[in-house]
Amino acid sequence: MDDLVIRMDGVSVRRAANTLVADVDWSVELDERWVVLGPNGAGKTTVLRLAGAEMYPTTGTVDVLGERLGSTNVFELRPRIGLCSAATAARMPGDELVRDVVVSAGYAVVGRWNEEYESVDTERAEQLLGNMGIAELGDRAFGTLSEGERKRALIARALMTDPEMLLLDEPAAGLDLGGREDLVARLSALALDPDAPAMTLVTHHVEEIPPGFTHALLLREGGVVAQGLLDDVLTEENLSKTFDQDLRLRRSGDRYFAARRT
Repeated sequence: MDDLVIRMDGVSVRRAANTLVADVDWSVELDERWVVLGPNGAGKTTVLRLAGAEMYPTTGTVDVLGERLGSTNVFELRPRIGLCSAATAARMPGDELVRDVVVSAGYAVVGRWNEEYESVDTERAEQLLGNMGIAELGDRAFGTLSEGERKRALIARALMTDPEMLLLDEPAAGLDLGGREDLVARLSALALDPDAPAMTLVTHHVEEIPPGFTHALLLREGGVVAQGLLDDVLTEENLSKTFDQDLRLRRSGDRYFAARRT
C-alpha cells in the first residue's frame, strides 16, 4: 500500500439511471505512468475525477495517496494532486497573466487577487513555464494564447505545487499536428524523469501516448477491457474491442499508430 498512489476496488459510479463506470479495479504505483484509453463515454474522465478526489464512488472504495475517499478531508488531499483538464481551463479568467495562472496554484485559487507570493514561488513558476517552452509568454493574458500554449500553461500550473501525482485529461485535444507533437515530446521528457510524480493521461488516440509511459487501462462502456504493462495491453485485439472496430495497430520506435482495416 505504501507504493500505491491510486487504488480502486469494485468501483461503480451511477447517476440516476446511468452507470458511468462499473466494477473497476485499478491500482497505480508511484513510479508508474499510465494512459487511460477509450472512446467517448467509456468512463475515462470519471475514473480520472475519482483519482483526483473530485467525486465519490457509488459503490466500492477509492484510496488516493493513502487516503480513503469518504473518510478524509478532500480539500486537504487535492493540493497534493496536480490536475489538468478542460474544466480547469474553463475557470481561468481570460485577462489573467500566464505567470499568475501558474503561481496562483500555490494557493489553489483561480484568478490572482491579494495573495502574497515569495520569490521562490515566482521563480518556480518561471522555471515551469520554461520547461514547457513558453517562458516568453509569462506577461501575456491567458485568453490570448493559442490552444497549445494554454495546454502547456495549465500543465505548468498543475506542477506548481510539486504534486505527488499528475492527472492529465486529454491534454492534446484540439491541438494541430505540430502542437500535438511538441506536447507529446514534453510529456515524454517528464515521464522519463525519475523525480517526476506518478502520471495518468487520458486520451482517445494511441498517437498521443508519449514515450516513457509504462502502463495502460483500456475502457469501454464503463468497464475495463484490459489493463497492465503498455506493451502487453496495447494490442490489435484489445484496441479493436475497446473501440468496437477492426483496427490495425502499428508501432514505430516508442510511438503507436492505429487505423481501421480496409
